[in-house]
Amino acid sequence: MPESRLKLEREIASAQDELEAARRKLVKLRRQLPPEPVEDYELKNADGPVKLSQLFGGNDDLILIHNMGTGCSNCTMWADGFNGVYDHLQSRAAFVVVSPDTPEAQQAFARKRGWRFPIYSAEGTTFTKDMGFQWEEEAFMSGFQPGVSVFRKEEAGRIVRVAKDSFGPGDPYCGVWPLFDLLPDGPAGWNPLFAYPADSG
Repeated sequence: MPESRLKLEREIASAQDELEAARRKLVKLRRQLPPEPVEDYELKNADGPVKLSQLFGGNDDLILIHNMGTGCSNCTMWADGFNGVYDHLQSRAAFVVVSPDTPEAQQAFARKRGWRFPIYSAEGTTFTKDMGFQWEEEAFMSGFQPGVSVFRKEEAGRIVRVAKDSFGPGDPYCGVWPLFDLLPDGPAGWNPLFAYPADSG
C-alpha cells in the first residue's frame, strides 16, 4: 500500500474516532438538559381533535417529527425513510409526524406515499411555533422548519420535552446524505424529487 494512501486512511480513522467522541459528548449533554414542561396541545387527524397526551398510546416516550408539509420534497424524503423503519421505531417509543397541512391533505398524501405512521395536523395551533420550528418571518412555507421533538409523559401525567433537533441536508436522520458523501463528487447539487423517471435506474 502506498505511503500516501496509508497516511490518508490513518487520518480518516482518526477523524472517525473524533466524530464518534463528539457524538457521544452531544448525547451526554442533551441528556443533562432539564425537562421542558409542555402543555397538552390539541392537534387534529382525520377523525377530529386529538390531545398531545393521546399520541403516546401506552408509551412513556414520544418521538414527534415536525414536517413542513406536502410541498417540501426534503421533508417527504425524510418521512419516506422513517416509513421504512417505522416498525423498529414504534417498538421502542410512540412515533408520529406532525405538519401544518389539513388532515385531508395529509391523508391523501400519506396514501400516495404508502406511509404507515400516524400523522397529525397542527393547523390553526401555536404548537409548531411554540416548539421552535416556525418563525414569524414569511420565508419558505411561512417559516416552517423540519425537525424532531422528543417528549416524555411522567407518572403524574405531566408532558415534558426532553430533546429536540433540527433537520437539514447532511444530517444523521436521513441515510441518503451520508451515502452520497461517499461518492467522489458528493451530492453534487442533488435535491430530492417527489417522483423519479422509471428509467432512472
